[in-house]
Amino acid sequence: LRVSAVDSLREAVRRSLLQNPKLVPYFLELALLDGLSYDTATSEGGPDGSIIKAVMSSKETDAHTKSLQECAAVLLEAKKNLKKMSSITIADAVALAGAEAVAAVGGPVLPCQLGRTDTSPKAPIPSSMPPLNLFTGDASYEVVLDTFRSSGLTEREMTALLGCLLSIDSIEKATPEGDWKQSQKPKFREAGKMGRMSEFKPLTDEDIANELAKDDEESYTIEGDDDWYIADTFGTQEDRFGKRVNSGEKPSLSTALKNLAKSSSSSTQYSWVKDFLLSKDLPTAQTWVQKYGSKPLIYEKDLKVAYNSVTQLGGEFTGGKYESLLKNKKRKTLNDDDLDFLR
Repeated sequence: LRVSAVDSLREAVRRSLLQNPKLVPYFLELALLDGLSYDTATSEGGPDGSIIKAVMSSKETDAHTKSLQECAAVLLEAKKNLKKMSSITIADAVALAGAEAVAAVGGPVLPCQLGRTDTSPKAPIPSSMPPLNLFTGDASYEVVLDTFRSSGLTEREMTALLGCLLSIDSIEKATPEGDWKQSQKPKFREAGKMGRMSEFKPLTDEDIANELAKDDEESYTIEGDDDWYIADTFGTQEDRFGKRVNSGEKPSLSTALKNLAKSSSSSTQYSWVKDFLLSKDLPTAQTWVQKYGSKPLIYEKDLKVAYNSVTQLGGEFTGGKYESLLKNKKRKTLNDDDLDFLR
């Protein structure tokens, strides 16, 4: 049941991204903000779904907040539609959605531990919750840095996560817009010929009608945005939750870090990350920007560790095996990796 619930949530996220690709980075923002609400000094906050309450109760009307609210609404609706409400929590949904957004643009599959407990419906939003505009460039660099440090994350992990945010937004903006409802059924081709040669002889209306009659029980058309969308193929392993936002050659997330110095507001809304990570006050971040930009495999490896970490910071897990395995377990940071694999 849990696997089915997870797959259903992923499909809901992928569908929303195909309808509105600009939401890609906002699903990741929700996951990061939820995790970064943890304060190591007070043990307050953590990935418990509080970010959904913070976003939906916000009175701000700017485009950024509205995008976060749209993502939150997708998760709430997906959770509501699950028959087994206890299969996954809203806190799990937030973390899963962030990972799915990365995969939707061709990024790696990020690990996501399940079993988080949700905040109580009556509980107030934790005072440690970061400002919702943390990633807009409006927050000072000191606030951004303090937020990561107070949650217990290292500069190396911060670099990996901020780099991912900038990368997926750059990839989405560089991807031509397409018709997300377009059927993936093969085009009719003349039998016995391959490639473009099969296109030269047009098929008659009768030929096409006969072919369509073979599977007339299936529908490949959609009338209006309010109708159900049913994918006519789940394609490859990467596309089994719906088409990717980026359907071309698989992009490398590290490319944005390799070209970080050239980032501009026209290529990504997170261009402020350039000045932040390349600041002379953050020599460690500069070092990892250079390494990640030149070694994609190392970057993807570190990104998986960093995402897994931020989505578990101070998290409370349901009883049984999750609690026994994860409760009070000292977190290993990327700085604990002294094996220097691939370096």
